Amino acid sequence: EGLIEFYDSFKDMFEFFCKNTTIHGTIRLVCSDSNRMKTAFWTLLLLASFGMLYWQFALMFSQYWAYPVVLTMSMHSEPKMFPAITICNLDPYRFELVSEHLVQLDHMAEESIAFLYGIKTSASLFHMNEKNIHIKDLSSIGNLSSSSFKLSQNFSLLRMFDRTYRSGRRHSTVGFRLCNATGGNCFYKTYASGMDAILEWYRFHYMNIMSQLPVIINISDHEEQIEDMVYSCQYDGEPCRPSDYDHFHHPVFGSCYTFNSKGTDPFWTATKPGIPYGLSLILRAEQKDHIPLLSTVAGVKVMIHNHNQTPFLEHEGFDIRPGIATTIGIQQ
Repeated sequence: EGLIEFYDSFKDMFEFFCKNTTIHGTIRLVCSDSNRMKTAFWTLLLLASFGMLYWQFALMFSQYWAYPVVLTMSMHSEPKMFPAITICNLDPYRFELVSEHLVQLDHMAEESIAFLYGIKTSASLFHMNEKNIHIKDLSSIGNLSSSSFKLSQNFSLLRMFDRTYRSGRRHSTVGFRLCNATGGNCFYKTYASGMDAILEWYRFHYMNIMSQLPVIINISDHEEQIEDMVYSCQYDGEPCRPSDYDHFHHPVFGSCYTFNSKGTDPFWTATKPGIPYGLSLILRAEQKDHIPLLSTVAGVKVMIHNHNQTPFLEHEGFDIRPGIATTIGIQQ
């Protein structure tokens, strides 16, 4: 045989190709010459196979020209320490060590309201019952009830009048006067709303009373006056322990609790995100025996802060009203 063989016709070359190629089905085109229907069937089948082949080529090249990127992602979560949480009752309670002075302050508030507006209020307005007030022996802390501290009767609410420059009419405002120890260098603090003046006047006296308390006081000795604010506490599905929070008294926001204040207990390690793995609290915002003139709202003050950080609740944090469920999401 020669290396190159020339065929006399295209039919001979096609028969040689069909008999020697490895493409399946082509030999059927030659062997079935006697049956034209069989030849036509195999021809259509072969053309359909080539059509499918080139359709697959088109898909492959279109995907290649799209330049796809295969990205492998892996998520790694490392344990982090949960932040410190401070919660306070927005309405402070009547601290028993200064109950006598608070009763006197409530009577002064009644007299001031009657003087300014001619409205006679009752003790029930201030949520107090003098029969239920018990003054214990305070000799261990200086006997505040018999000390020389007295509420200043001269520091009272006044109705003042000023003349407006445009209309010339006299405008009535409510306020109070502040002077130094010698009675001089006084200035007046006025408010367009009498309610604002009464609240600020009451707060000023209340802070003066609370300043008579000792710096260090054992709150646990006086918890019989305080309704337990934390009804239920869970972290990561586990109940909180008594050592997980610090209880202290805030002069404006009353009973307060700080959870995870130190940030060293492994119990407060956050390993997973999500509501079930965080801090869950059920709180009671009791208003019995509280001071409505010091706070006109009911609810809880919440502040999220760093460990060993003093919570300045007057300037930071947010309020949560009672009767609802609140979800707070945080991210470091």
